[in-house]
Amino acid sequence: MNTRLDHRDPLVFDTHELGRRPGAMKKVSRTVPAPKDLGLADVIGVPEGATVELELRLESVLEGVLVTGTAHAPVTGECVRCLEPVRRELDAEFQEMFSYPDADTRTARKDEAGDDAEDEDALELEDDLFDLEPVLRDAVVLALPLQPVCRDDCPGLCSTCGARLADDPDHHHEVTDIRWAALKDLTVDPDQLNGAGDDADENQEK
Repeated sequence: MNTRLDHRDPLVFDTHELGRRPGAMKKVSRTVPAPKDLGLADVIGVPEGATVELELRLESVLEGVLVTGTAHAPVTGECVRCLEPVRRELDAEFQEMFSYPDADTRTARKDEAGDDAEDEDALELEDDLFDLEPVLRDAVVLALPLQPVCRDDCPGLCSTCGARLADDPDHHHEVTDIRWAALKDLTVDPDQLNGAGDDADENQEK
């Protein structure tokens, strides 16, 4: 059972003023709190409740209402190289058609078997209202970097000790060739070598 849209929801918009007149247009500016989980899980996204600035253009066409807009919001995440916090501003663009429920807007496409398949992703108006949240989510996800970095040339972390290399560009570790590792702890006392040499000379004299 579908939940009816609530006009009090900040991401629900009313198109009643357009009156189904093709060519009618309305611009809407609205600031809304970001919904939960707006972004890429555990990677980067818009914090819940953060301010999202929306600029929309609603255009009435024969099939429904064409919504074109932009969303501006802060995003936070974690650098995939050094794990430092990442903060930036995001601008996402989107365009979506919200069809009239009684409009014949069904679009058919051919699948691999050659059968007609109805577009199940079509969005519809409900009592002249539409919910922008699914469109906003898709737009934000597409605009976000899949692998955010704190800066383009971030050197990451030391693979040996985990130190942040950007804080110490000269950071390094002495590396011993594993082929010589077995000889590392072997030491010889020069006096013992000299003593051994003297004993050998004495034996030869005898």
